[in-house]
Amino acid sequence: MRYSLLFLLCFFFAFSASAQKDTVFISEKNINPKVLREGTHRYLVYFKMSKDSVRTQTQFWTRTIKKTDYHGVPAIEIDQIWEDKDSIMHIVKSVSDAKTMKPLYHQTWWKVQTSRTSPTKTVSATTVDFLNKTVEYNGNRLSDTDTEKQPKAIWDGYKSSVDKFFLNWHSDLETFPLLPYKDGLTFVIPFYDPGTASSLQKVAYTVSGSAQLVGYDDQKIDCWLLTHESKGNKEVFWISKKTNEVLKLEQEINGKLYRYKIKLGFSS
Repeated sequence: MRYSLLFLLCFFFAFSASAQKDTVFISEKNINPKVLREGTHRYLVYFKMSKDSVRTQTQFWTRTIKKTDYHGVPAIEIDQIWEDKDSIMHIVKSVSDAKTMKPLYHQTWWKVQTSRTSPTKTVSATTVDFLNKTVEYNGNRLSDTDTEKQPKAIWDGYKSSVDKFFLNWHSDLETFPLLPYKDGLTFVIPFYDPGTASSLQKVAYTVSGSAQLVGYDDQKIDCWLLTHESKGNKEVFWISKKTNEVLKLEQEINGKLYRYKIKLGFSS
């Protein structure tokens, strides 16, 4: 009995050590912002209502990365413009510390349909200033006194991030290149999407293997496969081993809805 108990304890500690070895809790110490490629990058984004259906809800995302200075701090600015079939629907300006990638400033503008069946669009804007610890929603400064549902949720989401290290979930395509890839590793990323009702979350992404994408001129691109799964949702990101860029996303939602992001080879 004593030896069986000893064996079980040894097995437990060995398993725990192995699990910890294969899990990387992301912090400013194990990311590499130097790999980010300055310039303009574009993605084609679309949905399928079933695996073999036609493509719909097409969008073009333009994302520009540049090094800058923000109030005396070396920083990286990421500007996004999302276009739908007939207009600009989303504009984002995100500024993060160049060494740690911790957000310093985040401003968003949305113009979206009130529902899938309605032609009416609504506009909203949010600014989160992490240095001055302020949040504005549609021109109004938020605080603990806000009781209306949406402003309160945005403010509560912001408060969950105060005095903690986190990365900007709205810049996930620029975050994944920073990670120390190795087959089988699971990254636990402290993500917060500023200006939304979402709170800071620790989200697991696993390097589930490798694969090749075939590009222009039959170029074969070696990629890491980065997988994230939650209830009713599975995402697989294809990350170039050479440039660290996200080249593709395949997402399956409840086995019925599919979303894709494809990095375009040329920008114009």
